[in-house]
Amino acid sequence: MKRILTMELSRHPGERVRLAGWIHARRDLGAVSFLILRDRSGLAQIVVGEPVELAAESVVELEAIVVPAPQAPGGVELHEPTFRVLAEPAEPPPIELRRPQLKETLPTILDYAPVSLRHPRRRAAFELAAASLHGFRAALEALDFTEISTPKIVASATEGGANVFPFDYFGRRAFLAQSPQFYKQTLVGVFERVYTTGPVFRAEPHDTGRHLAEYTSLDAELGFIRDHFDVMAVVREVIAGMVGAVRERARRALELLEIELPDVPVEIEWLHFADTGVDDVDLAPADERRLCETRELLFVTGYPMAKRPFYTHPDSGRPHYSNSFDLLFRGLEIVTGGQRLHRYDDYVAALDGNTEPYEGYLQAFKYGMPPHGGFALGLERWVAQLVGARNIRETTLFPRDLNRLTP
Repeated sequence: MKRILTMELSRHPGERVRLAGWIHARRDLGAVSFLILRDRSGLAQIVVGEPVELAAESVVELEAIVVPAPQAPGGVELHEPTFRVLAEPAEPPPIELRRPQLKETLPTILDYAPVSLRHPRRRAAFELAAASLHGFRAALEALDFTEISTPKIVASATEGGANVFPFDYFGRRAFLAQSPQFYKQTLVGVFERVYTTGPVFRAEPHDTGRHLAEYTSLDAELGFIRDHFDVMAVVREVIAGMVGAVRERARRALELLEIELPDVPVEIEWLHFADTGVDDVDLAPADERRLCETRELLFVTGYPMAKRPFYTHPDSGRPHYSNSFDLLFRGLEIVTGGQRLHRYDDYVAALDGNTEPYEGYLQAFKYGMPPHGGFALGLERWVAQLVGARNIRETTLFPRDLNRLTP
């Protein structure tokens, strides 16, 4: 008998079926007990007429008859079960998974992530992440981008400064990559349009609900652009693709978490930094929230050059400002991007002639590069905003921050 999933039970009324999963919860009512089985697709109720000693999180395989029951999960329940125990917990789980929502504090939930991630609501957030990642790839593939993989061990800091993790690399100083920026720009000279997904590392001493030392960055870069507005048009297609993929591939997660997806307009509204009412060189979190009070998505363009990395292209009409942008989503910056410098002499000037640490990177520009630009999207931030999480660690599988290195 082939194993089926709990979500498929309604298709088999009156049949004897085989399932496998974990004992999620149990309720004893005298002569009758109710067990809840959990598998990757959902929950199913099992009616047991005789005592069965199965602890929570026991891994079982069972055969039973499917009986319609409107009050049960999925509208059916399982009768006349026979069990085979595949594994038993060595001790009671430290997280009460049977509750509709976890009651433990976030530190406890993260300390026991291998268990807490089994909870349907916790798992649902990462189903949204998986669907989003699929949508990101599909949108860019449809625009003829080529997927690349870039090194995470680099010889120099991508954006300068002290926010990098240095380590010894066979007697030489190396760093964990802050981003794939140098490599994706270089490969514009090969493929014209590229994208990559993977971890990036920031040694920034932040201890906030929006920062991590390691997160998943979704990056793209494209050549032969006119300016940063061409890049913003691609960002719009990517966001629409991610929303569409979540709607199509993660319907159960959306329903469980009661999420409303954003409507992505044909053209996302944009606002120049000079018109934001901010006197500093960057937006504060409160500014991001204020600007999104009447809209879900907003591009802020033209950030001051003082705030942007050395490879950013200045606005030719107002060189104090840059051809760059951030995309705000429900009051939080989730995308950063812009047009890059593409002439070798401009890089020499931007680096004040100190080109030696960047020789490998600058080869591409020494031998001819087209006008180009790109962007990076933080996956965990995107999902956090979708689910309304207060802390980005809620949408990170195994967070790495100032204090957390395990599990």
